[in-house]
Amino acid sequence: MKVVNVQEAKTHLSRYLEQAAAGEVILIGKYGKPLAQLTAYAPQTQARPLGGLEGGIWVAPDFDEEDPRIQALFGGPGA
Repeated sequence: MKVVNVQEAKTHLSRYLEQAAAGEVILIGKYGKPLAQLTAYAPQTQARPLGGLEGGIWVAPDFDEEDPRIQALFGGPGA
């Protein structure tokens, strides 16, 4: 794992991108504290199935209905 400061990362970005693509982890820091991590891009290997949460969450039947108390707070109808 290599640690570089922001200025060095800006100056040598192409070099660090190549190193990250080769599997090296580059930490970019400021004032000695890590701010970001540069790593190789790993595409998602498997598509998530649609409806994966079906039956696992519940939505109230009146979810889309407007609440008159909230409307009143914003000067809406019935305020």
